[in-house]
Amino acid sequence: MENEQLEIVGAAIAAIGTITAAVGSTPFWWLSEQAKYNLNLWGNLLQGTGNALEADGQGEISLEKIGNEIQAVGNSTIVAGLLLLEEGETQTRLTISGNLMQALGGAAALGDELKDDSNIGEVYSIVGNIMQIIGNSMQALGDGYDLRAEELEEATGTDNGSDEDNNKGEVLNVFGSWIQAGGSVLSFIGQVIEEEEE
Repeated sequence: MENEQLEIVGAAIAAIGTITAAVGSTPFWWLSEQAKYNLNLWGNLLQGTGNALEADGQGEISLEKIGNEIQAVGNSTIVAGLLLLEEGETQTRLTISGNLMQALGGAAALGDELKDDSNIGEVYSIVGNIMQIIGNSMQALGDGYDLRAEELEEATGTDNGSDEDNNKGEVLNVFGSWIQAGGSVLSFIGQVIEEEEE
């Protein structure tokens, strides 16, 4: 497979992954906790795979390649937490770290995109990357509220006061997930346009 096609396939898989994870983060009444867990797990696996394929498709070393690699490591960190640990403080800390790594990777890739905004595909990619950075940062902040609620619950032995943090965390997670998903779709569209114009 040629590098350009690899980048497009990777961007498509990453977009599917972000949408899958966003559905898993949304408190739909018809989704069981196990279904949400599975959607988050598979969504992050797909995102990591997509980012790795995009990085591989770039060939030479660039900020965009390094950014995609960092994003893949961020997704892998979240997957490791989901697979290896039971729900709790350590898993939440890994999720926060993974989301912050994804935001950092998006920022690195954005640095490369800003060098050349001469075509409409680059503009889509720039906006998509900015949305993904914002979405990942919101998710990390939301998980921070969840962690704070868990620590407060452990310290006091009650749920008092932690409900507000839990609600803030859930809202930030849901909106952050969907903002990231929208950004990922825009990045995919930008990738397709870029390759058509080259």
